[in-house]
Amino acid sequence: MLPSIAPKPVRLELPHATLLGDLVVPLRAPGIVVFSHGSGSSRLSPRNQHVAKQLQQAGFGTLLFDLLTPEEDRAFEARFDIDLLTRRLVGAASWLRREQRLHDLRLGFFGASTGAAAAFNAAAELGTRVGAVISRGGRPDLALPAISRVQASTLLIVGGQDWPVLGANERALADLPGPKQLHVVPGASHLFEEPGTLDEVAELAVDWCQQHLS
Repeated sequence: MLPSIAPKPVRLELPHATLLGDLVVPLRAPGIVVFSHGSGSSRLSPRNQHVAKQLQQAGFGTLLFDLLTPEEDRAFEARFDIDLLTRRLVGAASWLRREQRLHDLRLGFFGASTGAAAAFNAAAELGTRVGAVISRGGRPDLALPAISRVQASTLLIVGGQDWPVLGANERALADLPGPKQLHVVPGASHLFEEPGTLDEVAELAVDWCQQHLS
């Protein structure tokens, strides 16, 4: 396990928006995971930061960034504009490819809740450029029909007490064409607030990336 690395603040200059992010790239990282947070959250999401730190210590790069500008985030409907969030994720992937030391890294997405829907859409659009998608409490029902076009290896993580989302993920599992797995965390609710449940999510994410982004 690698020592902790302080995130580097970055500015993603994308079409129609400049977004703030935190980038960590360990030496000789085989891949980088771009996080797509849920509605009402940001790059400062403590749950995503917890998972990101575990990925960093396992040697993977991470990019956590704000999918919306401060002005956009004040508009409630923008938080649920999956098409807009998808464009921002695709834009972030393009930004990484333009960075000389990052463009060869294998790309993965980690999406939470509504952010997972954007991750599914972006993975479907980017095709083989994306090696892995990890969804925590994701809403694949908001990404139809992109699910059937996702080529990346996909891990669906759902809380055992998150019944509506569990059903949506079970249906998505049947439609995903590539390597896939559904993991149910016993006793976990939608936000994985119960003791030990988020640690299990992080362990699963690290294992999936070691299999599919290395």
